[in-house]
Amino acid sequence: MSRRSSRLQAKQQQPLSCQEESSQELQAPEHLQTRKRRTAEEIKKKEDGKIAKKHQYEIKSCWPPTITGGISPCIIIETPHKESVTTDFSRFKKYRFRNLFINPSPLPELNWGNSKDVWLNILKKENRYAHCKHFTSLHSSLQPHMRSILLDWLLEVCEVYALHRETFYLAQDFFDRFMLTQKNINKSMLQLIGITSLFIASKLEEIYAPKIQEFAYVTDGACSEDDIVRMELIMLKALKWELCPVTIVSWLNLYLQVDALKDVPKVLLPQYSQEKFIQIAQLLDLCILDVNSLDFQYRTLAAAALCHYTSIDVVKKASGLDWDSISECVEWMVPFVNVARKVPVKLKNFKKVAAEDRHNIQTHTNYLDMLEEVNSGVVSTAPGQLSPVSTAGIITPPKSTEKK
Repeated sequence: MSRRSSRLQAKQQQPLSCQEESSQELQAPEHLQTRKRRTAEEIKKKEDGKIAKKHQYEIKSCWPPTITGGISPCIIIETPHKESVTTDFSRFKKYRFRNLFINPSPLPELNWGNSKDVWLNILKKENRYAHCKHFTSLHSSLQPHMRSILLDWLLEVCEVYALHRETFYLAQDFFDRFMLTQKNINKSMLQLIGITSLFIASKLEEIYAPKIQEFAYVTDGACSEDDIVRMELIMLKALKWELCPVTIVSWLNLYLQVDALKDVPKVLLPQYSQEKFIQIAQLLDLCILDVNSLDFQYRTLAAAALCHYTSIDVVKKASGLDWDSISECVEWMVPFVNVARKVPVKLKNFKKVAAEDRHNIQTHTNYLDMLEEVNSGVVSTAPGQLSPVSTAGIITPPKSTEKK
């Protein structure tokens, strides 16, 4: 009887619990409604607060007391207010927007999209990713030649790992734009920022990107893997994850393709000469090492380099830019052209790189010596100085059979 009674008591208690639950469910909507009202009010307050503080975005990162690399023990990187940056450098920009929206588009009729819309989208992206040479004024311990040394080293790293030209120019863009968001960066941090820029770019562009261990290895112990990972997050936040600029080499590819294009269905396949491409690309590699190149838009730099090796008619057809739009850049580029023409350019063979893709692999030569020659104004080779051998990418002595 005790077991039966316990079962009956359990059955009698079960509907009561259901009634209690149902009564709670009946009361729930009112409670939820008040809660929804509260959350809506809280959300509105938060949104108002965000609008009031939208120009007070800061990135702060304090490195741990002990770092394996050669970086100073405690560094705080802060992103200045956006308004101050645009106000400080607006008077220095020399970008020419007169022929920005060109109608009709220089692109041919496309069977996969509207050429005018494609062209306008490219131009809008070009304007969104702004750069300026006066970022060095934000960093008291930095000099313009430090940027040249860093970019020359990145060019060498790209050739060692057979990275594409687009990878290098992405890294260059990331570095220049990141430095605009910072203040008082120490020169000991430049190598870390540079190799992190290349690390990010390689993950975006390369199919088989080098491992992070390899990027840390080429710094010869100056930067550890943890340092690169920390700096990667800082840079991505500072750049606001805007990682898709139209680089200089992308503009060059586009111009040469439009100029050489004969068959519209094959618009996505290279139709131009690889030799011509690497010849102009080497000139752009030399120019980008000079911080004054940031006075011009990427599309203008590519058009001016193309003009030196072709004609203004070709530039008009391929880019839609007239002489007034590129004349200043063309004149600025003259000493670079005089030095670059002295260095013979040949296609290099890379392992596991198809013959039709060799021109897209970034190469390196003695760019710092060439840049010094440009700045000194001496175009001729000094007596007794060895000529650079483009096939090896370094200065080499003559063969024993050629010695006198």
